Amino acid sequence: MLAIVCPGQGAQSPGMLTPWLELDDVRTAIAEYSEASGLDLATLGTTADADTIRDTAVAQPLLVATALATYSALGSITPGVVAGHSVGEFAAAAVARVLARKDAVSLVRTRGFAMAHAAAEAGVTSMAAVLGGVEHEVASKLAEYGLTPANMNGGGQVVAAGSSDAIASLMADPPAKARVIELQVAGAFHTHYMVPAVAALEEAASACTRRDPDVPLLTNADGSVVTSGDDAVAGLVAQVARPVRWDLCMDTMLAMDVTGIIELAPGGVLTGLAKRSMKGVPSVALKTPDDLTAALELARNTG
Repeated sequence: MLAIVCPGQGAQSPGMLTPWLELDDVRTAIAEYSEASGLDLATLGTTADADTIRDTAVAQPLLVATALATYSALGSITPGVVAGHSVGEFAAAAVARVLARKDAVSLVRTRGFAMAHAAAEAGVTSMAAVLGGVEHEVASKLAEYGLTPANMNGGGQVVAAGSSDAIASLMADPPAKARVIELQVAGAFHTHYMVPAVAALEEAASACTRRDPDVPLLTNADGSVVTSGDDAVAGLVAQVARPVRWDLCMDTMLAMDVTGIIELAPGGVLTGLAKRSMKGVPSVALKTPDDLTAALELARNTG
């Protein structure tokens, strides 16, 4: 079974769209998604600097548009299961045809604005990756400093979120045998700090047509398969203020006997996690069009 996975915020990098825009299908898709988002995504994905595309309101639609445009470059591949990490779940929902692709990009533009506003209202908050350590000791240390395990990524990686002071305390006093690396983000995403963003996204989502998934779609909430379009959209809305359980999504993929993974562009993060938590499952990360041949070969061999 083939899984297609879609990366989340932080995967973006300057110039990531440059080689992809040489493909007609991608160029056409990016033009459509630029109209849907009100952003010049081609420019943002080619010449914008790192600070510009780090902005939450920019990064999120750019990432979803890039993933969906590169999915177009794969042609008629139909996965056996699809999943996305955080904002990547919107791209996954579009791949599963729960949402029209332009609607997914438009919704993510609203999501980015709402989350950026919530972060500004929350005061100084931040996130940090905790790498390694013993699971219960990591959880205890986060609780000690009032931090939320906002992303449970598997493979010994947890992303903590909360006040910047608490993140600083965690960095000064990390769990045993763990490294703590502060992330360059605008706020404590996937925590109670983001609750104000939920209402804005819910209103925007209410105007979007949704349908039941064509293929199994996994939810970040608990890694389960979502079979209803209404439930899928409700999950996308609620996800803003609740932790991402990517570890459980990978567990579900293993239980479903996934035998190959293609990560849409800008690929690399999720295939890296899979190498640690889904050992032996071959994967291809779409970074440039040069990776398409390997991805198509994996799809043919996976069946």
